[in-house]
Amino acid sequence: MLVVPRFRVEPAEETAFLADAEGALAALAARPGYLEGSIGRATDDPTLWVISMRWEGVGAYRRALSAYDVKVATVPLLSRAIDEPTAYEVVHGDGATEPNRAEPRGSAPGSLGPGWGDSA
Repeated sequence: MLVVPRFRVEPAEETAFLADAEGALAALAARPGYLEGSIGRATDDPTLWVISMRWEGVGAYRRALSAYDVKVATVPLLSRAIDEPTAYEVVHGDGATEPNRAEPRGSAPGSLGPGWGDSA
């Protein structure tokens, strides 16, 4: 799984942003399922930053975000992220998995438990 939140950072805020990003990445890196991560800046727009992470799967990432120390280190930073999707499944290359099928939650027969959602 890839997680790629992007941020708009004014030049005067770069030092503080980088310190916050490094702290957040360190807290996340200490959690089970974290594979790798980095902090980057767009070459054509120095106010656009990204934190890129790879995780074993969505479950590991979500469990990491629920840890108290991670919440303290990441919530203030992630609340500044650009409002767009940030989590991606790997469908080609190292760590690729079978892509999820797009369907409403609970629409698969039996997904709500025995007898729920099954057609008779």
